[in-house]
Amino acid sequence: MTKIIAITNQKGGVGKSTTAEALTADLKSRGYKVLAIDLDPQGNMTHTSRASTSGATALGVLTGEVEAKDAIRHTEMGDIIPAHSGLAGADAFIADTGKEYRLKEALEPVKDNYDYIIIDTPPALGILTVNALTAADSVIIPAQCDIYSLNGIDQLYKTINPVRKYCNPDLKIDGILLTRNNERTMLSKEVTELAGQLAERIGTKLFKSSVREAVAIKEAQIYQKSIFEYASKSKVAADYRAFTDEVLGKESSVNG
Repeated sequence: MTKIIAITNQKGGVGKSTTAEALTADLKSRGYKVLAIDLDPQGNMTHTSRASTSGATALGVLTGEVEAKDAIRHTEMGDIIPAHSGLAGADAFIADTGKEYRLKEALEPVKDNYDYIIIDTPPALGILTVNALTAADSVIIPAQCDIYSLNGIDQLYKTINPVRKYCNPDLKIDGILLTRNNERTMLSKEVTELAGQLAERIGTKLFKSSVREAVAIKEAQIYQKSIFEYASKSKVAADYRAFTDEVLGKESSVNG
């Protein structure tokens, strides 16, 4: 049975696209059939995967001009429905009745071809994010290891609740993933404790795994490679593998 996961946080710079890329790549490396969907107008995931943005894209899928199957690109990093810069205006042109269900309905004909569908969302709580939440089975919330990033999660939760009420009552929050973490600092320990309290308050968990700050992440994106292809033996790659283990429900050791 296909599981659809939205990677969501309205705050930028928290490692959302990086997390979506890493989870997609790691699941694929483990033999799962994975489809990535890039709903972020910035198109970071599309860029990293070297997917073409000419022709059918996520924009056409949401407007109903193209079918999802025609927008799927087959890349070395896996299958992806690429972003388009025109998604930036989605709140203006996706405004009719049933607008929240556009992505969910579009994925129906293709979703059974995949074990996992990973949706990268924009850093905003507009119609693109609502479409992702309506289509998803669950949400993963990456949060940079600082207090401002955690404060934004309350606002995201206020968006998730009405989506649950009106569009997707079975939507679950899989957990909060701390990114750009430095476990050696006292601040990191305090933020981790606060994140755990926040997770409990919104009815989810804080992933045991956290992702450290690492230049290898930025380098991999420059070379348009997954972190596992670029630096497979790096500590940050191990962080993301441990995170994938938790997503899959496997025993995961805490980061070393």
